[in-house]
Amino acid sequence: MISIREYELVDSLEQAYEALQKNRFNTIIGGGAFLRLGSKKINKAIDLSKLELDYIEEDEHEIRMGAMATLRQIETSSALLQNFSGAVSKSVKNIVGVQLRNILTIGGTVYSRYGFSDPITALLALETYVDLYKGGRMSLEEFLENGSPRDILTQLVIKKGAQKASFKMLRKSSGDYAILNACVASKDGSIRIVAGARPARAKVAKSASEFISDRELSEENIERAAQMAADELDFGSNMRASGDYRRQMCKVLVKRALMEV
Repeated sequence: MISIREYELVDSLEQAYEALQKNRFNTIIGGGAFLRLGSKKINKAIDLSKLELDYIEEDEHEIRMGAMATLRQIETSSALLQNFSGAVSKSVKNIVGVQLRNILTIGGTVYSRYGFSDPITALLALETYVDLYKGGRMSLEEFLENGSPRDILTQLVIKKGAQKASFKMLRKSSGDYAILNACVASKDGSIRIVAGARPARAKVAKSASEFISDRELSEENIERAAQMAADELDFGSNMRASGDYRRQMCKVLVKRALMEV
């Protein structure tokens, strides 16, 4: 059960930050769609809706997504459809339905570091950074590893230059949570392999990525890299699938993504 004692619609990031620090049970609310997944007592819910953080901007070097940009905006954004082989947009299009994607925000998804997240997997395969109000800029990989408690994620920045990317996922049905997802991206001859919904949060398969980056994308090398990715990552069991099944499917998804790249 979720209980919220107070609600504040803030006018600035500084006001939001000050409110966040006043009580450890004060919480920034993104779209708020996944609040009921757990039991939590929130002293004050802090709403960023008035801060105009629901943007997706593009220039010749990068794409910037405000924390309050919805997954539906990401799905339909021309900038994201035309870059990275559309992998970021593809990563969100099977999340439940349009109504929910109109509510879910990318800032809430990333800051919460959800293990079941599809877009985090796609973003991690690319050169992505998070901008924090007080903590400044850090790579998405570093943020996923360490987090940044009691701060506010203001935007995500994806550097351009990925020659090709491919996002793959496995679901029992279109609107269900992913059993497993994977993304492969290439940039300047370097290939990055990521698997998520393991059911832990997305992680880079570093050994497999290094192996395939230094070699020709032959069928034999692709097969070996996919096996390496499955071997080096950890996979757990839950109501959707066993760890062994996820490991086997990781090899399949990574192989398919590598073949597309």
